[in-house]
Formats: sequence, structure tokens, C-alpha cells
Amino acid sequence: MAVDVVVVGGGPVGLLLAAELRLAGVGAVVLEKRPDINPHSRAFRLQPRTLEILDARGLLDRFRKDNLMWPSAHFAGIKPLLNLAGLESEHPYSLLIPQARTERLIEAHARELGAEIRRGHEVVDLRQDDDTVTVQVREGDTEYELRADFLVGCDGGGSTVRKLAGIEFPGTGGSVAALLGDVTIVEPEKLPSGVPGTMRTANGLLMAVALEAPTTRVLTTEFGREHADRTAPVTLDELRESILRVTGQEVRLRDPQWLSRFTDATRLAEKYRSGRILLAGDAAHVHFPIGAQGLNLGLQDAMNLGWKLAAEVNGWAPKGLLDTYARERQPVARAVLRETQAQLALMNPDERINPLRELFGQLLALDAVNLFLSRLVSGTDVRYAFDPADEADPLVGGYAPAIAIRTADGRGRVAELLRSGRGVLLVLGDLLEASALQGGWARRVEVVTADPVDKPEVKALLLRPDGHVVWAAPLDAVQEETRTGLRQALTTWFGAPDEDGRG
Repeated sequence: MAVDVVVVGGGPVGLLLAAELRLAGVGAVVLEKRPDINPHSRAFRLQPRTLEILDARGLLDRFRKDNLMWPSAHFAGIKPLLNLAGLESEHPYSLLIPQARTERLIEAHARELGAEIRRGHEVVDLRQDDDTVTVQVREGDTEYELRADFLVGCDGGGSTVRKLAGIEFPGTGGSVAALLGDVTIVEPEKLPSGVPGTMRTANGLLMAVALEAPTTRVLTTEFGREHADRTAPVTLDELRESILRVTGQEVRLRDPQWLSRFTDATRLAEKYRSGRILLAGDAAHVHFPIGAQGLNLGLQDAMNLGWKLAAEVNGWAPKGLLDTYARERQPVARAVLRETQAQLALMNPDERINPLRELFGQLLALDAVNLFLSRLVSGTDVRYAFDPADEADPLVGGYAPAIAIRTADGRGRVAELLRSGRGVLLVLGDLLEASALQGGWARRVEVVTADPVDKPEVKALLLRPDGHVVWAAPLDAVQEETRTGLRQALTTWFGAPDEDGRG
């Protein structure tokens, strides 16, 4: 059997990648060793940047339905909280949604676009040559081979794909022992309340979050302690004893829905690509879970990779386009790993950390610091460095600005222009003649002429399918210089124009 792309891992990241590939007309098969969607949710938050990319694909209303929009976030559990309302985003809030629900919604989207999802299919071996990747798959008692142009490992921190591809995973091992339990608490008054309730003591951290009644998520973190066996099942008694060590409270627990253990191992794949094999999500980076950064980072990986991989499969990718995936996303992952390490260091119960936490509290009360850290944890600070010359334009490399527009077909927001998954040339006013630019890139780039509702900062923008700006014409742009710069950007990101002029 043959397919364009095999995606290994049917979690949110792999499913979104499959959806992006199908949006571009590329065949995608998702292989997931679990027979069903994981009913347990490690993450419960989608960040503003993730909400922006969901909006770009017309999915945001599905995700917001019946879920809480929270205009704050925390940094290391220190008050005051981060004020997300100050972000330059159409969605300056966190969406509190269980990861299992996120996975179901993305799976439905992927299936609507025609992705094939095979649950209960486990990858046991793979090999590649210059032209294809062949993967050995086990389903129950049988095995079969599947051949593809490319394979992407989205199969988590213990990635089979990464190991079989021989990609190193350097970093640091664990220095804390953390336990998670979705349980019923017989005496809830003994634990902190809130969204979430957090307790920092001389012996560690405890976090309690109310889930669907009567279940509460309890998370304990003990510093300077290691799990005797990282793979051993967690027992209710083990969680109870950890709560006692951290809080000094005997707390009665019952009806465990999910028990898990983890640590603060922090690792980053040395490379995101080996020939025709690529990595995304936790297969490429792992860290201590604070604020669902791992889920959001992975979904943003998928958005960056999807259109580039599709361009390669469809035959129009300019030279080196696929390699920009690692060049852009690896530094973003490195920054997230540093941020989570910094937060965990600030949460250390050592009393010598207390003065630093007090100082950070004073800093968080400063608007500029609060905004800086809000951008950091929300993912809205990401700006890709395409070329040193781009540094002069604050828009190039960043995400599409939220410009209110009026188009002939009634679209009023930039996010609505990105629904098709193609690039977009947005022309505000009469700087350029759209018809003169239509030839050559028409099937890869949609030209939209619009009237700005307010006075814009630019006269035109070229957007990649993932929403990032790759070219901008300033208000004082000269016609001939604009055409030259635009043609260069189109060729750089969308390949050479077709000779037949149809794109």
C-alpha cells in the first residue's frame, strides 16, 4: 500500500497535521497504536496563538462552545496573574478545554477533510531510501507494510519514530517526582480551591483543579525526589502519601479515574528531519507541564509543517522550503523549554527561592513585564527571522495583524481569508492591480482586494498559509519597488510561477 504521507500518532498534533495535509489535497494516513481516543486529558488550556490558528481554519466556534474563556494565566503561580487582555490578538484569553475534547474536535475536522485514521495500528519498524519511507505496522496479530513519500512522527515523548530514525534527544533528566490523579476528594476543604488552587509548602507543590463533578484533578510535585520506577502504575495510596508529605494533611481519596506519574525531564531533538522522516510535537520536545505549553507548541508545529510538506508532495515547493520547518520551530521549542524550566525553578519550595518570588511579584505588577511574560506564555511573541533585511519591518515574520477589512464577498477579518489553506495577498486600496499578479501563483495564492475599515499601517501583505507575514508594502511604498519585492517573496515562499500562468 502507498500513500503520500504517513503520520504516526493520532493525538491532537498528528490529527491537525493530517487535516492540514488534506486541506492541500495531500493523502494522509494516521497510525495510532491506541484503539480509542485517550479519555484522559493531561492539558486543559489552549493559548491565544493556538486560538488564532483555529480561527484561521474556521474551527474556533466549535472549540469555544461550552468552554470557559479565561483572560488570565499564571507564571510560576506568582501573583498578580498575567493579564492576557493586553495582548495584540483577536483572542486575548485562554480557552479552558480538556485535551480529550480538543482531540475529538480535531479528529472530526481531519475526517471531514478525508484523512484516514487507523487506530490500533502500531509502528514496529521503518526504513527509508532517497524516494520513499516504508513502515512496518502491526494490527493485532497481523503485520503489513505501508509506503509513503514522507513520514512524520507525532508519537509523543517516547517516540518510536524518533528512535527508529536514530535522532538523538539530548537534554536533562528528571529532578522532581510528580503524581497526577483525577479522583474524588472526600474532604475537599483540606485542599486549595480556585482555577487552579495551588499550595506551595516547604516540601513541594500541590495543585487542585475541579473537573466534572465530583472529580478533582490533584497534582503533587516533590523536588529532589525521583520515581523508583518511572513506568510503574500509580496507586491511590501512593498519591495519598504524596499529598501528606507535601501538605501535612491526611486526605481521603476514592474513585480514581486516572493516575499518572511524570517528571521534569527536558529534552529537544537534535534535528527535526532525517531524510524523509520528520518530527513534531512531543516527539521533538518534552518539558515539565506548566500551562499546557506542550500541547500548544505541538499544534503550532503542525500548522507550520503542514503546508510546507504539502508543497513538497505537490511538487511546487521552492528549494529548501521544508527545511525552514526546523529552522523556525526549533528555536521556538528551545524558548518554551527555557520558560518552563524557569517557572519550575521559581516554584521550588526551597526557602531561598522566596525572596526571588517576592521580587517577581513586584515585577509582574509592572505593565511592561506583565505584557512581556503574557506574550511569552501565550505564544504570541513568536516572530520568525526569515532574513536579516526583514528586521527592518516589524510585520514580516510575525503573525497576521488583525486588520478590519471589507471585501466584495463580505469577509471582514484577515482570519477569514485563510480558510482555504492557501497563501493570501491582501491588497488594501489601489496600490497594486490584482489581475497583474494573478498569473503564475493563482492556485497557490489568493489575491484579495479589500477596503480597510480603519487607517492601516500597510498597503499590502503577503501571508503564508499558516498566517505569518512574509512581505509587506509600507504606506510610502513605490509601485515598481513594490512589484519587485513582492515577486521575490512569492518566488521564495511559493515557488517559481507556472509558465502557463495558471499557478
